[in-house]
Amino acid sequence: MSFSAPSDQPMPADGPAVVPAATVVIFRRSAEGGPPDVLMVQRAKKMRFAGGAAVFPGGRVDPADYELARRLLPEEALEIAAARIAAIRETLEETGLMIATRQPVGAAEAVAARALLLETGRLDTVLERFGWALDPGALTFFAHWCPLWDKAFDTRFFVTDLGTGAVDIAVDATENTRLFWASAAKALAMADRGEISVIFPTRRNLERLAQYADHADALADIAAHPVARIHPSLEDRDDGEWLVIAGSHGYPVLGQPKATARRG
Repeated sequence: MSFSAPSDQPMPADGPAVVPAATVVIFRRSAEGGPPDVLMVQRAKKMRFAGGAAVFPGGRVDPADYELARRLLPEEALEIAAARIAAIRETLEETGLMIATRQPVGAAEAVAARALLLETGRLDTVLERFGWALDPGALTFFAHWCPLWDKAFDTRFFVTDLGTGAVDIAVDATENTRLFWASAAKALAMADRGEISVIFPTRRNLERLAQYADHADALADIAAHPVARIHPSLEDRDDGEWLVIAGSHGYPVLGQPKATARRG
């Protein structure tokens, strides 16, 4: 089964009934001077999707995200614009970190903004209260993953760079239980040792991110691989069933045995 709508469009009407979502890979400079760290959140075990797993900040795209996207980004395809807004909103909600603003945001302001967001559920209210202007272009469209089943998350991935190691974050203690910074390679090693659990898309993205020496390296690779929806599929091999992706998306590892792959 294949659906060929471009990544700036919603899932076709004859496709599965999926849920638009967004997530963001946030880089910061490593204190050790090596590859950049990325911010990860460990989801509460009670969550329907990826319960207990370590993922990048993100969540579903809300109707208010579409409303704000129409106002702020009228020239961009609505699905991508709304996903940008959702990625910014969910990051503030889940981590207390306000990204992609045109002016610096202090720690105290971010705490107050997060409280207001949790109260209202609307990023536009936060922006108006604090007089902030967004810089949505600070988020680079990185990847687009969507399993082909009903109620799956149709997730657009973005990358952004803080350019600093000095950030204040705090777990929301409802959907998530832990926040941590680690290089992509370190996160993969943590998963291999059983210290964290990662779902199939997160592992593939960590493997891709581990190739990058810095944010500029990431942008160059992204530019070389136009984004298209990735639909993982099952493939019969001599050693059993594998969960795999196509080889045209820029990922260094294309699959793993189904028995070892956590799908959500």
